[in-house]
Amino acid sequence: MRRAAPVVGCVAVAAGTVIVATHDPAAPGSRFPACAFHSATGLWCPGCGLTRGLHALLDGHPGAALSSNVFTPLAAVGIIWLLVAWVRSSWGRPAPRLPHGVERVLMIAGPALLLTYGVLRNIPAAPFRALAP
Repeated sequence: MRRAAPVVGCVAVAAGTVIVATHDPAAPGSRFPACAFHSATGLWCPGCGLTRGLHALLDGHPGAALSSNVFTPLAAVGIIWLLVAWVRSSWGRPAPRLPHGVERVLMIAGPALLLTYGVLRNIPAAPFRALAP
């Protein structure tokens, strides 16, 4: 069972990726769920636009992906990295590790960047309006 769980997780992520690649979340009548935070507050959370960004990235439009959410490429790479680490550790192999200094910076700067991005994308002034999806 220990080895099956990450395989099932990878299959689920692959299936979700195929769905996002073949169905435009920005299309009228899209069945993708709306962001609960945005629906409740009217504000953009740091994750708003990631599904649209992933669709654009998979469709070969990196500029559109970045305009939906600047963290789209990082989120995609991060998910792949975590899946590889999960599979390797479940199969008795060492998980890939980033250099210690990089891990430390990501643990401190990552949440600060996400929080700052979430605040800035909700400022209606001209330079920040471009951060909204």
